Amino acid sequence: MVESVFLLWKYLRMIDLNEIAVFVSVAQLGSFSKAAHALTMPVSTVSRRVADLEGQLSVTLLQRTTRKLTLTAQGRDYFDQCSEPLAHLYDAERVLTRSQRQPEGILRVSVPVILGDPAFLGFLSDFLRNYTGIRLDLVITNQMLDLVAESIDVALRFGELKSSSIVARKLGTTVRYVVGAPAYLAGRAPPREPAELAGHACVLLNALNNEAEWELVNGRRRARVRVVGAIASRDFQSVSFFVGRGHGIGLLPSTYCDSQIENGTLVRLLPKWSSAPVSVHAVYPTRKFLPEKMQVFLQSLRAWQSPFWVSA
Repeated sequence: MVESVFLLWKYLRMIDLNEIAVFVSVAQLGSFSKAAHALTMPVSTVSRRVADLEGQLSVTLLQRTTRKLTLTAQGRDYFDQCSEPLAHLYDAERVLTRSQRQPEGILRVSVPVILGDPAFLGFLSDFLRNYTGIRLDLVITNQMLDLVAESIDVALRFGELKSSSIVARKLGTTVRYVVGAPAYLAGRAPPREPAELAGHACVLLNALNNEAEWELVNGRRRARVRVVGAIASRDFQSVSFFVGRGHGIGLLPSTYCDSQIENGTLVRLLPKWSSAPVSVHAVYPTRKFLPEKMQVFLQSLRAWQSPFWVSA
């Protein structure tokens, strides 16, 4: 098969594939008129294309009489060499067309660790039940993977997008609150201004040498404060855990702490201040020729009532 496809490729460098396809159709059906009907083109065009092919090959492929059409010996050899690889090309086209039009195949998705959560995993479970032809390859990491190099179909990213070469579709926004546990606040004066956070132990995300800079907003006011702490992590789940255990003050997404603030296990500090809104995007390498599996996944994401962001 590989050898025959390679042979056809060598011919295609000189000869129009359409002329070969017309010849094969005529040979299979034994008639110019039947081939013209199957190919939905005039009989004169079919005849001309076969003649052009013969002219380029300098070979008579078909013997024509008023009563019948037969392959010459060379025409039979040429047909035998071309028909199978041509069929493989048609099969390949059908496979690609079907995958573009039907939601099926492997969908490779990259998400940050914050989404390694039962709520998002539940969304994926429901999605796969709705689209049984799709197989999921899920990558959970806080690394900004190269979508092309890692063969990622779509990635979900929080915050500023650093690459302008990718396509981004905004899903929503989220904000982060300054919070602490009653166990930590017992016997300590809560901060009244952002600058006072520098005097508190903080539980940090993506810190360098257990130091970080928090940027907070209050209307048009902005404050930057350098904070330190004994614990730093790469994901919000562990930050939330250690804040809840009283190890320090944290800057947590509202979706992580709204219910805990409501039941009193966390206290929102500096209630007029929060992080600036953080955008959440679905990003993918190109907007051209999106396969159906990608389109239905993006549509499902937009329709999902996510606890991790407020829909755009």
